[in-house]
Amino acid sequence: MILRKLRLQKGWSQEQLAEISGLSVRTIQRIERGAQPSLDSANALAAVFQVEVNTFITTTGETQMTSTESDKPVKDSTPNQPTVSKAEKEAINYVKGIKEFYGHLFMFVVFMVAFLVTGKFAHPQLGWLILGWVAGLIIHGLVAFEVFGSFGTQWEKKQIEKKLGRKL
Repeated sequence: MILRKLRLQKGWSQEQLAEISGLSVRTIQRIERGAQPSLDSANALAAVFQVEVNTFITTTGETQMTSTESDKPVKDSTPNQPTVSKAEKEAINYVKGIKEFYGHLFMFVVFMVAFLVTGKFAHPQLGWLILGWVAGLIIHGLVAFEVFGSFGTQWEKKQIEKKLGRKL
């Protein structure tokens, strides 16, 4: 979670961070999803963001920079250590869900256009497929519940700040 926050604060995409840090995009994705980085990866990220290496290394399997029940981040013995508050974590996850919904919707549109172009709408079971997919989209949309927009890094950062009511 801390890597995603730091990356979004800089306004970088995962690809940009991978290029700057010398890591692969897949490594960045895995770390953002909660995987433990290797010491080399943690060192590279710490150098890029100018933070302590232990920002990215955990010993308990859970991110050290978690939050308490309040909105205050957990304090570490190291000063100037970046943290993720409970509200920030919720906002980041909220926007991630919205972004996934838009990806789902986009894929639906692409497939419907492909079916239209190829003339596959005449297939007898396609109606049931479309009905099921639309139902899935509606449910996904209800879970995400947001307006349309651009889905880049800046949009994601803007949505998180909107949810938090302050700068990230």
